[in-house]
Amino acid sequence: MAAPSARCLWRALAPRCGWVLPGLEQRLAVPAVVSPASARPYAAAAKAAKKDAKRSRQEKEKEKPPPRRRPLMSKPVDDVYLTWLYKRPCYPLEQAVGMLKRFQQLDFTHPKQFVYINVFLDMALQKKKKVDPFSSNVTLPHRFSDEVNKVLVFTENEQEAEVAREHGAAIVGGVELIKWVHLFLQELHKYPASNRVGAWILEDEIQADFYVAVPAIMPKLIPLRNKLKRKYPTTRRNSLGSDIPKMLQFFRECHEYAVEDESIIKTRIARLDMPTEHIIANLKTIIHDICTFKPSNFDPIVRRLVIRSSTSEGLQLDLDGILPQVEKAEAKEEENAADEDQQKPVQESVST
Repeated sequence: MAAPSARCLWRALAPRCGWVLPGLEQRLAVPAVVSPASARPYAAAAKAAKKDAKRSRQEKEKEKPPPRRRPLMSKPVDDVYLTWLYKRPCYPLEQAVGMLKRFQQLDFTHPKQFVYINVFLDMALQKKKKVDPFSSNVTLPHRFSDEVNKVLVFTENEQEAEVAREHGAAIVGGVELIKWVHLFLQELHKYPASNRVGAWILEDEIQADFYVAVPAIMPKLIPLRNKLKRKYPTTRRNSLGSDIPKMLQFFRECHEYAVEDESIIKTRIARLDMPTEHIIANLKTIIHDICTFKPSNFDPIVRRLVIRSSTSEGLQLDLDGILPQVEKAEAKEEENAADEDQQKPVQESVST
């Protein structure tokens, strides 16, 4: 009975085998090699469409006019006004210092608080060149702090070492100091700035604000070049030379400032209880020193100047009378050259 039933079943399914088996053969057949272009016919078109859309977006942004800003008004009329609708006032230097002193009296703050300046710089030169960020040391005409900088002197001469100690050097030595300084700076960088005072492992041996050296020992200080960086002794910074007393006097009393964020200098210049003339003299000394880092034939390096105290708002200063008068000096040179040119024909006529 099993054999006849199997035959009947096969006969019933036979007409469908021709329809089923070709499909199976197609599915089981080895697929032919298809090129990537035919496999993804829309890929190249999609990339081109994206590029075109990006270009059109950029062109629209270029063609789009800049947003119109409401012009700022010059002076407010009422006592109460919105500051962002008016131009920031610029004050003469003497008036601004007087205002800071008045703010202190009205706010009942500490009279001996520090006075700060924020100098916004124009570092641009020709084409894409810029002035490199710099740091400098300057001697202020009126000191505002009793603290004295600690100076380390590198020398192997006993007589020079004795002279350095007599003139106030904090540390004096030769090659034996190099290893201590190297280890000290390595340990110093392991700790955050807030914890460095307690983390100085070699505090008793090495702790200096500036480093001074004589020319004879410089070949032995090369290992410290990458560690000291800007404080490495050089003739450009007046920290390398044979006149040890002069270098010590300068670095023990000098004031240091540096460029931050590529175009800003923030530094203290005086105390608020000092006479106005002393504050102005200190400010002008620092500004004149900053102006030496950019050639005079370019635009002034000082773009904007703000003065403030520890507890007051910032007051923008009028730069007239603060920047060094370079234009007048150039005008005088041109006048002198013109006078010389006029005198030459006269002398020639006399000689003939």
